[in-house]
Amino acid sequence: MKAELTPSHAQPEPLEIVPMTAADIPDVLRIERASFTTTWPSDAFYNELTTNKLAHYYVGRADGKIVAYGGIWVIFEDSHITTIAVDSAYRGRKFGELMLLRLIDEAIERGAAWMTLEVRESNAGAQQLYRKYGFTTVTTRKGYYSDNNENALVMWAGNMKGELYRQRLRALRSRVG
Repeated sequence: MKAELTPSHAQPEPLEIVPMTAADIPDVLRIERASFTTTWPSDAFYNELTTNKLAHYYVGRADGKIVAYGGIWVIFEDSHITTIAVDSAYRGRKFGELMLLRLIDEAIERGAAWMTLEVRESNAGAQQLYRKYGFTTVTTRKGYYSDNNENALVMWAGNMKGELYRQRLRALRSRVG
């Protein structure tokens, strides 16, 4: 799991979130390379889009270009955020939060009750955003990130089908825009 998000209190700009296509991969890779020290190869995204039936990937467009992307796997009642990133020029506009909301919505629509992700131990901004959406740290994966041997926190959100979680989503969504 990769997540480099910097939430802010800035008013969100319009972000159109649509399913990712193979034609989007070059723009996704541009954001990927700028966001992470270890990146997915282009064929990984292509394989996710064309062969992995559990995968669901999205891009966010603003100002006529792709500025964010994210993906999940949904396996029965479990879902896993595989990646999420925002172009550095567009961070602080709540685009990461809007993408997270889209991924959560997709997971719920597909029947997931649980969602998990890995996040760098040093990425306090992303962890804060995930906690806001009901994720809690359940364990640590030692040396998970190969670039610097940093630990990953494994976070889970549960009972996403429950009324309490749906109320939380409605309240949070109303604040994002």
